[in-house]
Amino acid sequence: MNYFALGQRWISDSESDLGLGTVVAVQGRRISMLFPATGENREYVADTAPLTRVTFNQGDKVDSAEGWSIIVEDIEEADGIFIYFGRDADSGEDATLIETRINHHLKLNKPQDRLFTGQIDRNDWYDLRYQTRRHQFAYQTNDLVGLNGARTSLIPHQLHIAKEAGQRVAPRVLLADEVGLGKTIEAGMIIHQQLLSGRASRVLILLPESLQYQWLVEMLRRFNLPFSIFDEERCAEYVESAENPFETEQLIICPLSLLANSEQRQQQACAASWDLVVVDEAHHLKWSPDEVSPEYRTVELLAAVSQGLLLLTATPDQLGHESHFARLRLLDKERFYDYEAFVAAEYQFKATALLAKQLVSADDLSADQKSQLVELNAEDGSIADALQLVNTTDAEQRRASRKTIIADLIDRHGTGRVLFRNTRASVKGFPQRNVHPIALDYPDEYLPGTRWWLDRHQDNRRVQDVAALLTPEFIYEAEGHEDHAWWLVDPRVDWLSEKIKSNKGQKYLVICAKASTALTLEKAFRTLQGINSAVFHEGMSIIERDRAAAWFADQDEGCQVLICSEIGSEGRNFQFASQLVLFDLPLNPDLLEQRIGRLDRIGQQNDIDIYIPYFNGTASESIFKWLHQGINAFSDTCPAGVTVFEQQADALLDAIFQLDHDDEVVVPFIEQANTIINELNKQMEEGRDILLELNSKGTDGEAIAEAILEMDDDTSLIAFMFQVFDVYGVQQDEKGNQCLVLKPTEHMLEPHFPELNEEGMTISFDRDTALMRDDVRFISWDHPMVQGCFEMIARSEVGNNAVSFLPNKALPEGTYFVELMYVVETSAPKALQPGRFLPPTPVRLLLDKSGNNLAEKVAYESFNKQLKPVNKQMASQVATALQKEIHQLIGKGELIAKAQKDAIIKAATDNAVNDISAELNRMQSLKKINPSIRDIEITALEQQKEELVQYIGQAGLQLDAVRLIVVSHQ
Repeated sequence: MNYFALGQRWISDSESDLGLGTVVAVQGRRISMLFPATGENREYVADTAPLTRVTFNQGDKVDSAEGWSIIVEDIEEADGIFIYFGRDADSGEDATLIETRINHHLKLNKPQDRLFTGQIDRNDWYDLRYQTRRHQFAYQTNDLVGLNGARTSLIPHQLHIAKEAGQRVAPRVLLADEVGLGKTIEAGMIIHQQLLSGRASRVLILLPESLQYQWLVEMLRRFNLPFSIFDEERCAEYVESAENPFETEQLIICPLSLLANSEQRQQQACAASWDLVVVDEAHHLKWSPDEVSPEYRTVELLAAVSQGLLLLTATPDQLGHESHFARLRLLDKERFYDYEAFVAAEYQFKATALLAKQLVSADDLSADQKSQLVELNAEDGSIADALQLVNTTDAEQRRASRKTIIADLIDRHGTGRVLFRNTRASVKGFPQRNVHPIALDYPDEYLPGTRWWLDRHQDNRRVQDVAALLTPEFIYEAEGHEDHAWWLVDPRVDWLSEKIKSNKGQKYLVICAKASTALTLEKAFRTLQGINSAVFHEGMSIIERDRAAAWFADQDEGCQVLICSEIGSEGRNFQFASQLVLFDLPLNPDLLEQRIGRLDRIGQQNDIDIYIPYFNGTASESIFKWLHQGINAFSDTCPAGVTVFEQQADALLDAIFQLDHDDEVVVPFIEQANTIINELNKQMEEGRDILLELNSKGTDGEAIAEAILEMDDDTSLIAFMFQVFDVYGVQQDEKGNQCLVLKPTEHMLEPHFPELNEEGMTISFDRDTALMRDDVRFISWDHPMVQGCFEMIARSEVGNNAVSFLPNKALPEGTYFVELMYVVETSAPKALQPGRFLPPTPVRLLLDKSGNNLAEKVAYESFNKQLKPVNKQMASQVATALQKEIHQLIGKGELIAKAQKDAIIKAATDNAVNDISAELNRMQSLKKINPSIRDIEITALEQQKEELVQYIGQAGLQLDAVRLIVVSHQ
């Protein structure tokens, strides 16, 4: 039975958030308690009151109601009231604090305070806290932070580029992979790493307005990065407050035209500090020594104030060498200061590239080539040994020596650090394209409308007027045929429905120019043909598009057909399908490649069948033949195709702007296109830089992919997150196909669980499942839900104390142990990447009653499995009975933990110095021979090493959790 006296301080076991309570009345067996912090009153029955007396021990710091604090040295009790004697925490003078004057706002959240005041957590909560600290430590010291969590296929060249650029200080690079090789994914991976590692916190993405939603979706779906789209309307919201709109968000997507066309917006964007600026479609930036476009000038101004810069373009430099120089100039204006000097330097590097080509081949190196390599390496002679074996007949030694030399050449290569360009010729793994042209007769019902359209636009013809001939259903509707829908007369509809029904095991992706066409086709298939199909167009919300894509992706119960408007050729990949129908054709070859690229991407497991229905004797037949026979745009990628089209566009479009024209009208254009494309392809092949390709493709991509696969296969993440869901009360429902539906409940420990909204979410820990289902979130160690759980548990009190029984008859009953978990942690800024060397580091001690540390002899996992839970009332009684002994053991434990802390700090300091010094020495050596090494990178490394050593040395030690274990024979 508890003893109560007026003025005593107690805490409610069931309502600990009320703060410290004061006994204000004792009437027989009834107790009245006031909780001043909240103004609440409670009455209890003395024998069953869920209350724990608040007591402090020697060494504790206790706050008074007057605002000063005492360090307790001695304790006395008078009339049931504790009196604490000790020293003033600030002045060091003798001080006395009576229990009634303790600060009632005092928070008892330290592990030992909660243990001794009856706020005892369950054993599984304690285990969760331990596992959280352990997993957080392992995660932050992993080299794959920012790479393993991207919802992408594990493509080696993408992983190589992402790791190479993403782990740099303020990366400034040009990503110039060909279409279909994943520049957007590479950029996203770089951004992801920069943000998670702390190297960046503010990112601006500039792009054509038509691509802003594609990027918004990609960044959110693949990388869980919540960017905001800024347009003039959004910026205008801040006119009254005079606030810079670009300082109101950390991650922003913005049309480049918004800044290029407004000096005010340009100045505002430049005034906001950016860690990283990303520019997509960078080949549109026009520059020459005599004329600079507004877009180029805007990026140039931002490049000058931003630490990092990523430029994305698929256009080869061979198609505009001066514009290629202009882009490099944005990356490093000091190095690429003069075009003529750049051309001269590039000529020198061609000789190096030729040497690399010879090293990659099976042929021996000539004496002259070996002499050139010796001359290139004269500074340090690092490849001297490898050169001795370069022509050896021992295959293994020959391969190893050439690999060493190539790696050295890559390090020294001029644009190798600032430019990454992979081509389909250098990266394998693409499917075969099978082209199936379908010639159809032009319906009579379309003829009047087409003649009307031709007559109407004959004198003032524009590209869109010609393009309309490729979608005759719109001309038909514009003429007015509400009583007889176009799909009832268009032979493409019947052909396509029969094709789909005869191949029920295949999924078909159908792409057409307009959303209305897609909607009409879906209705026709559903009502007349009974074909399950979904639509995908720009008028749908992101959630609606996700649902449509998910229905199409479902292999068991999903629809057979997905009908997309032109937006369907942007931003989504449907690699699980291999049947593509181009219901109409775009004029622009790049747009055609984007359409085909939804299926023809690296990682596609099947050959692609491309069906092109066209009308005989019309513009659609002419365009098909020009694309197919002129530039081979269907069977293969055609990066130079748009250049050919721009050269021929006016004359070609004039020629096909007629009805029932002779097939011969397009022949001269096909022949000319063939000549131009072959010459351009020849220039591109001659301009191939094998050294650049080797650097872009890398040699470590496969190893990175294998390491990520190992992480994917490790079930520890699944076990950890299920443990979190169970402890915090998150509802989990199996959905099949390795999917899980999470929903919040009314009884969750935290009202706001990381990333989980009221509607819930569908998740999967399986990469392949998440790749097939746009509506499924891929949960990895990088995911913000996992990272949020780390932070939520670390900052909370959950599991920071527990009491358990150890059933073990080999030990005397009543024997007790105290398990302590300390955390060594530094307050270093995230930008210094302290987690690489000293993340929050758990230190576990297991002390017997004599203070001996048994942790190394008794492993946590096996020990924890033997323990049994104790009900809260019994646990509180045991902890109270052993309070003095536990307090003494905590004091001994702190001395042991401090010694371990010193060793941890020394190891972390040594690792930081050695790791950063090695990279620093490499960069300083390379700078002597490779001007692409920037001073800012070297300076940043020097500063990082100096500051990290200082912060690591100041790391603190805190008691994170305590568990009392008592031996029981029951």
